[in-house]
Amino acid sequence: MPVTFTVNGKSATVDVPTDMPLLWVLRDILELKGTKFGCGAALCGACTVHLNGTATRSCVTPVSAVAGARVTTIEGLSPDGTHPLQRAWQDFDVPQCGYCQAGQLMSASALLAKRPTPTDADIDAAMNGNICRCATYHRIRQAIHAAAEMPRATSNTRNPSGSPDETNS
Repeated sequence: MPVTFTVNGKSATVDVPTDMPLLWVLRDILELKGTKFGCGAALCGACTVHLNGTATRSCVTPVSAVAGARVTTIEGLSPDGTHPLQRAWQDFDVPQCGYCQAGQLMSASALLAKRPTPTDADIDAAMNGNICRCATYHRIRQAIHAAAEMPRATSNTRNPSGSPDETNS
């Protein structure tokens, strides 16, 4: 049975088994390769996307669970790479190998959407479970704090989660 949902602001309909993980729908069917496979058990965070604005592990989310929902991937965070988190990630040289960074950015943007000025404890709680084998955790925390202080672009009506800001639409 086809499943219809919104991904990065565009309607998508896929005809796949309803228990197929969202990760594979995004990567293999919709060709959105930014979301990564890490562990397949929702333990590492590499596959994190936003489901209706909430950070969600796509490797264990069946596509049937997103019917009618809004999904945002790293490709939808900012069309031109100027999201405050993306800029802060560059400013603080966060990535080393970079494999986990899409999931890190998606978890961090969901945090900033809920807590625009997070404490270290807020960051630790939100980022818990996002594993970086290069151990750039200190720079990740610095970048999140820096992004929280950056002005939001007003020409691009996106909120920190990457979803369209419904109050400005």
